Amino acid sequence: QVQLVESGGGLVQPGGSLRLSCAASGINFSIYAVGWYRRAPGKQRELVAHITSGGTTIYQDSVKSRFTITRDNAKNTVYLQIDSLKPEDTAVYYCNKIPPREWGQGTQVTVSS
Repeated sequence: QVQLVESGGGLVQPGGSLRLSCAASGINFSIYAVGWYRRAPGKQRELVAHITSGGTTIYQDSVKSRFTITRDNAKNTVYLQIDSLKPEDTAVYYCNKIPPREWGQGTQVTVSS
């Protein structure tokens, strides 16, 4: 059974930083492209960053230079470093393979002063 456990979210002020983690079990993340998705209030879930099995990273234009996705295949874990947070980054963040399958519970990121 595949389990994805996201963590690291929280309430931060604009300009702050967070590091999100996604630990996977029941699936070998290392052979897949893996992405971080987010669902903002009233909006559909969107892919904001992903990393290929070879380590190439791709970002949505709105998060380039502020988000950094990395992976640790030995730990079957993917990370998302988020810097210079903006209120519009407020969302529930999820990780999943590409294309996605079962979703985890996500981690809430709230950016507010």
